[in-house]
Amino acid sequence: MLLHYLSSYAGAMPNAMTNHDFITPALRTIAMEAQAVELLKERIDDTFIKTCELILDCKGRVIVTGMGKSGHIANKIASTFASTGTPAFFVHPGEASHGDLGMMTKSDLVIAISNSGNTREVVTLLPLIKRLNIPLISMTGDEESILAKAAVVNLDVGVSEEACPLDLAPTTSTTVTLVVGDALAIALLEARGFTAEDFAFSHPGGSLGRKLLLRVSDIMHSGEELPRVLGTTPLSDALLEMTSKGFGITTVVNSDNELIGVFTDGDLRRAVDNKIDINDVATEAIMTRNCKTVNGEMLAAEALRIMEDLKITAVIVEDDAKRPSGVLHLHDILRAGVV
Repeated sequence: MLLHYLSSYAGAMPNAMTNHDFITPALRTIAMEAQAVELLKERIDDTFIKTCELILDCKGRVIVTGMGKSGHIANKIASTFASTGTPAFFVHPGEASHGDLGMMTKSDLVIAISNSGNTREVVTLLPLIKRLNIPLISMTGDEESILAKAAVVNLDVGVSEEACPLDLAPTTSTTVTLVVGDALAIALLEARGFTAEDFAFSHPGGSLGRKLLLRVSDIMHSGEELPRVLGTTPLSDALLEMTSKGFGITTVVNSDNELIGVFTDGDLRRAVDNKIDINDVATEAIMTRNCKTVNGEMLAAEALRIMEDLKITAVIVEDDAKRPSGVLHLHDILRAGVV
């Protein structure tokens, strides 16, 4: 009975989604925000330069704060700073008044974000910031606001209107603020000479970090795992060595343990095709000479590129003395998450 009632009720409800125009407001929002971002170019001036100089001169950390939607943007800006060479963290202004201000030191710098420039929780922090003599940078939409006037420098992130048709929900203003934050982060990144390797050190768990940090020596097989035979070793024994180590390849060395070639599955197939007796020929007669090798200090990502170019699944790692020190298989690179 209940199911019948519910189904009848649902059938009687008008479908609010029928023929609704989702496209027009979406395009209008994109256009409004794109125009607001485009207008930012006019504000990249001496004020922006002074802001960058203040941050570069900061001996401590950059503390970014903001309330509500501005707080979310502040958190993102702090995160971007931290990952691009500018030590920074986010402090919630509400929590700051209840103990988190203890994280601030006299060597820090504060960036306070408020569209109105009069957000109570942020303005409450001004006396302490002043007492600690911490440089204050504000990002507001009102240059006559309390926050803007208290700051050493104010970045204008004001917009003529929000994308919200009620002109209430922070939309265009938060987008503009985020873009200015990104502009600061990248300008500072370049000024510091921040490199891809520096970025990787702050992102060791990501795929980019692994590509830029993981070296061949970190994942190669060495010691007893390295397949190795003398050039004079019968081909049958080389086949056993190659099979037992499971890489489809074995190094071939001379009496001084110098690499003179490799013996691979492909070499074996050619030997069989030529009806060569594997019990009656030395490995050096069949091996591949002048084989491609990599160095243990090479990035694993670079070794992968070489393997892809040569269409091989394993490569020998050679030290500076031309001696084999390991073998790297494609599976090792895949397991390491480099790709």
